[in-house]
Amino acid sequence: MPGRLARRAAATAASAVLLPLLAAGAPPAGEAPAGAEPLRASFAEAARRYGVPESVLLGVAYLESRWDVHGGAPSVAGGYGPMHLTDLRAATGRDAGPGGRTRGTQTVQRAARLSGIPAARLRTDPAANVLGGAALLAEHGRRLGAEPGDGPAAWYGAVAAYAQAPDPATARVFADEVYAVIRAGVRRTTDTGETVTLPAGAARARTAAVPAAPAAHRTAAATGGAGAECPPELACAWVPAPYEVYGGKDGKPDYGNHDKARRPHDQRVRYIVVHDTEGGFDGSVQAVQDPRFVSWHYTLRSSDGHVAQHVRTRDVAWHAGNWQVNAQSIGLEHEARLTDPDAWFTEAMYRSSARLVRYLAREYDVPLDRHHIIGHDNVPAPGPDHVPGMHTDPGPYWDWAHYFDLLGAPLERAAYADGRVVTIRPDYARHRPVYTACTGDTAAACPPHGSGAVRLRARPAPDAPLVGDPGLHGGSPASTGVNDTGARASTGQQFAVAGRRGDWTAIWYLGRKAWFHNPASAPTAVVDDGATVTPRRGAGPVRVHGLALPEASAYPGGVEPERARPLPYTLREGQAYVLGGTQRGEYFHAPGLADESGAPSRVVRGRTVWHQIQVGHRIGYVKAADVTVVRPRSGGQPKV
Repeated sequence: MPGRLARRAAATAASAVLLPLLAAGAPPAGEAPAGAEPLRASFAEAARRYGVPESVLLGVAYLESRWDVHGGAPSVAGGYGPMHLTDLRAATGRDAGPGGRTRGTQTVQRAARLSGIPAARLRTDPAANVLGGAALLAEHGRRLGAEPGDGPAAWYGAVAAYAQAPDPATARVFADEVYAVIRAGVRRTTDTGETVTLPAGAARARTAAVPAAPAAHRTAAATGGAGAECPPELACAWVPAPYEVYGGKDGKPDYGNHDKARRPHDQRVRYIVVHDTEGGFDGSVQAVQDPRFVSWHYTLRSSDGHVAQHVRTRDVAWHAGNWQVNAQSIGLEHEARLTDPDAWFTEAMYRSSARLVRYLAREYDVPLDRHHIIGHDNVPAPGPDHVPGMHTDPGPYWDWAHYFDLLGAPLERAAYADGRVVTIRPDYARHRPVYTACTGDTAAACPPHGSGAVRLRARPAPDAPLVGDPGLHGGSPASTGVNDTGARASTGQQFAVAGRRGDWTAIWYLGRKAWFHNPASAPTAVVDDGATVTPRRGAGPVRVHGLALPEASAYPGGVEPERARPLPYTLREGQAYVLGGTQRGEYFHAPGLADESGAPSRVVRGRTVWHQIQVGHRIGYVKAADVTVVRPRSGGQPKV
């Protein structure tokens, strides 16, 4: 079925075709009004005025926005400001999203009625936004028995109600995370440069019953968690993707939208892939239920971190644009748009995602590092013709450092390191390289925003041209486009050092030296350790592949050998690349729909040994016979 194979393995297979929630004509982002009071003082004033504990206000706002104001721009859920007050009409020009879910969650208007502050000011003035959020919390508190002067513990029900979740379980997860933040405390510099602190404090919540959301708030993804594979502390819904035959191209039968497997018994899960949906949660959940569409394992909602599962983790979803990565991975879609940095990834979603990934990593023995927890933008093209079409989500605004902190695997300097390897680690909030093409204008600068990616140049100078990706640019340099990954290294990725000069560090990248600014006063990388591979002496240039396949003789009769063409990258003698893992060649063969007796798939294994390397912004594979592994002098071993 060539149509099915092309559809499930094509480079454009997953995120960008989801149904966008934000419509054209949304108001442009603006700065907070001149003279707006500092954010920290606004929380104190809101607590005094409405009788809501300041720690509760700070905790809710941290879960909603990490205290960022986003220049007045809306999130993908139509939420504004640090308290994420929602106004879908202002954000999109519509009253409701698919299925009418958002019709009952327009909290800007409710906050305006309660506080007397105009809706426009609630959307654009951070201090007013905090007051509006406090008015909403106070209303929920009155309804649920909390009174002014009560301590944080009494406000649990109000916090759960504030989430506007479609079901009590999701509301409880949101409230639990808020109280976890209150207990632990947090200090952060916001996107306006203000440092806000929530001191750690005791906050044992009174977890009274949480009322169900109104019917208008509910979605197909709130049908219950029975059967969902999730940690017990998350609210997850099982919303299955179809597995069925349908009329395909030219009337020939086809099937969709995933394959049955027996992982980890038939093959190992090596990767967890982070995607973004490029549109709304409801549209994404609707799309994954179409057998003609592609699939992924989980979707996470921005507003409250709610999780919907669609494909069993033992089965193979069609999400990565690389058939081998599909077969060896679990895919998570996060509600967001990478080209609009202020349609943001919320703290609630980061935390739900981290809890889910920790759980999956334990279940499938996936190392918590950037060789195995990867973005869609780190997945290699299966062949040279696919390089230009590979996806670029979650993009340079995904906060990998914060994500790994939440995973319990912080990206820190190695205790013992010989200086031959660096891990990219800029200060996300302060590191703000200029990106372009967030809108239709390819030359227009994107709004200033924190980023976890560093830019790579041909020489150690700020005016030097960017390096280029031969598969994207031929012999030309890369651009500053937000979707151009050709001269980009992201937080957590490890590279072999190729040189140092003043404030600049060179790494080996796509077969050449690439320089990034790494001053001691504001470092963008940390010294680390790790095994590297280097071409064998006298072996000649080593070709990089996007698939680690078995040799042709390993395929049994009746199974056509999969033949991959090398990517347009060569490694030459003297270069080095960090080793991310080692495996024998594998190919997941799934010729059709399984019957009730089980999956018709099989895994072809060969004798060819492959090493996974960090070749550029994306990973790649080289044959072990072509390279030599150099172990770190510190004695560390690669995680495979």
